[in-house]
Amino acid sequence: MFDLAWSEIALIGVVALVVIGPKDLPEAIRGVARGIAKLRRMASEFQGQADELVREANLDEVRQSINEIRRFNVRDEITRAVDKDGSIRKTFTEDPLKPSYTPPPATPAAAPVPESFGPPAPLAPEPPRPAAPAFIPPSAVPAAPAPQAAATQPAAPAFVPPAEPAPTPPTQQS
Repeated sequence: MFDLAWSEIALIGVVALVVIGPKDLPEAIRGVARGIAKLRRMASEFQGQADELVREANLDEVRQSINEIRRFNVRDEITRAVDKDGSIRKTFTEDPLKPSYTPPPATPAAAPVPESFGPPAPLAPEPPRPAAPAFIPPSAVPAAPAPQAAATQPAAPAFVPPAEPAPTPPTQQS
């Protein structure tokens, strides 16, 4: 793991013996061994929790759904939705001038609305409306009648402010 040779391990031992001392060296080695054991337990717990998360997430299902999305073909889905019986494709691929040509079946009329949604609407076609012109020249617009002269009474204003009361003269007291 650390790729240490015997000579490097011996050098570390000699330095530890000199720095820590022969009396406290066995206790220091036990402390280092306990620390390494604790680190290994923590690493195995972390690995176990990570494995449990992967199992709970069920990544296989996620991968399958991603693969389904990748295999999704929009063109085929639209073709199936628009041309269910293949008649449109047949119309474009076969030669209508061949004697063995059979025209595609006529499309059925729209399905009636169920009674639960209300009475069926009449299917009578509306009469065509004339198209409105995009521009009407001023000469084609009839002239508006000339406004008549004001009557004897002028029009009342839209707003009349309230009149202020006249100031009362000061009275003299005797």
